Amino acid sequence: MLRSSVFDYQEYRYLKLACALVLASTLAYLWFEPAVGHYGGSWLGYGLGTVSAFLVFWLAWYGIRKRRYRQSGSTQAWLSAHIYLGTTLLVTASLHSGFHFGLNIHTVAYVLLLIVIASGLFGSFAYLIYPRQMTDNMGEDNLNSLLLRIADADKHARQIALLMPDEINDLVAKACQETQIGADLLEQLRGYHLDCPSALAVQQLAGMSDNLSTEQRKLYRELYSIMVSRQSLIKRIRQDLMYRARLGIWLYVHVPFAIALLLALTIHIVSVFIYW
Repeated sequence: MLRSSVFDYQEYRYLKLACALVLASTLAYLWFEPAVGHYGGSWLGYGLGTVSAFLVFWLAWYGIRKRRYRQSGSTQAWLSAHIYLGTTLLVTASLHSGFHFGLNIHTVAYVLLLIVIASGLFGSFAYLIYPRQMTDNMGEDNLNSLLLRIADADKHARQIALLMPDEINDLVAKACQETQIGADLLEQLRGYHLDCPSALAVQQLAGMSDNLSTEQRKLYRELYSIMVSRQSLIKRIRQDLMYRARLGIWLYVHVPFAIALLLALTIHIVSVFIYW
């Protein structure tokens, strides 16, 4: 029996609910034409706005609820609802506005909503795709074991390089000393390092065997094999760091903008009742 995920939870219960809500909102928008036209202040606009506001505040509660470990109910169910019902806000909030936008707090709230939804969708994609890719990339290894293998490769490569011409020795020494892994957030998100000394060393070593003696060529082949293997280990670590960074970075957008959305939405609601 296949294990249920947040996307197909209870035979797509919340996807069906989200589709029903989108269909009902769209039909209402197309069927009923308020006398004042479609905009946020019409009776239909108020109705869709109430639904949208309720969804925003209810979904925001998920961020609090998932940290309350003694809370009853299925976290998987809440996350499934969070994804599907959150996406429906693209429709309900847009129809609520009647597609009238301007330089005001109402449009600010709408833009913040789009950012929150977009970052949430990326987070859903990340948790759907990256964990599997992390497993494929690392296999039975872990970060520490790969770092130890690189350290062993460095030691072996430098020992062999001492018996080679200075040009090769310097190239290997530079690769071992100057290669950085995950030096900054941008590099982690990219998954590679621009002008990586190890990659350059492997590339340049490929054409440096012509002037070597017979004995040195045997050592060269061993050295080149070590450097290629070492570069492969470095690439795997960078890929792992990339997956980890992308799994976490979206929250640094999603959570702050969600808080800003709640503030803007509160001001939006209060201003509507005061001035309209």
